[in-house]
Amino acid sequence: MPDNSIDLILTDPPYNIAQYSRGNINLKNRSPLNNNIASWDEKEINPSIFLTDFKRILKPDGNIFIFTSYNLIGKWHEVFDKEFDTFQYFIWHKTNPVPKIYKNGFLNSCEMIICLWNKGHKWNFTKQNEMHNHFSCPICMKPERLQNPKHPTQKPLRLLKHLIKIASNEKDIVFDPFMGVGSTGVAALDLKRKFLGCEIDPVYFNATLDRLENINHI
Repeated sequence: MPDNSIDLILTDPPYNIAQYSRGNINLKNRSPLNNNIASWDEKEINPSIFLTDFKRILKPDGNIFIFTSYNLIGKWHEVFDKEFDTFQYFIWHKTNPVPKIYKNGFLNSCEMIICLWNKGHKWNFTKQNEMHNHFSCPICMKPERLQNPKHPTQKPLRLLKHLIKIASNEKDIVFDPFMGVGSTGVAALDLKRKFLGCEIDPVYFNATLDRLENINHI
C-alpha cells in the first residue's frame, strides 16, 4: 500500500481470549450458549508486527482505532504509545450482553477500543455531551447479524458509524486489515467514505463481497 494513503484505520483484530473461554453452557428450554470464540482467536497477536506499516500508510492527519481486550491493551500500549502523540481508550458499552447464567461475576458488557493520533489530526467534534469516550448500543442482532456465515465478533454498524463520523470525512479512505464479514466497509460506504479491507478467511471474504455489492454507491 502507498505511504500516507489512509485516513482512518478502524480494525478489530483477535483478542486472544479463546484460552479463557471454553465449552458450551447448557440452558433450559433453549439452545446451548456457545462459550468458544473461534480457532483464529487462538493464534497470538503481536502488536509490534503492525507498527511500521500502520505508521507508514497513515496520513499525517489520520486516526487509528483498534478494538481490543483487557489482556492485550497493555501490549498495544507498550508498542504504540511512544510512537503517537496520543494514546487513549474508548469504551463500547453493550446494552444486551450475554447473561451470566451462574451469577458468579460481572456481565461482560464492555469492550475497549484503542485510539491513536498525532497533533493536527482530523476530528469532527460535535457537542461536549456527545464526545464522551464511551458509547452504548446493543451487540449485533438479527437482521443485521449474518447467519451464514456467522461471525462470533461481528460489530454493530451503529457503533462503527459513530467512530467513522468522528474520525474521518466524506471521500476519505477507511482501512480494515481484519475486516471479517465487512461491517466496517458497510459503515464506511454508507457514510460516503471509501473502503479498503483485508481478510484471510475466504468464507468471511466472500460474505463481505456480497454485503458490499448490495450498497448502491460502491
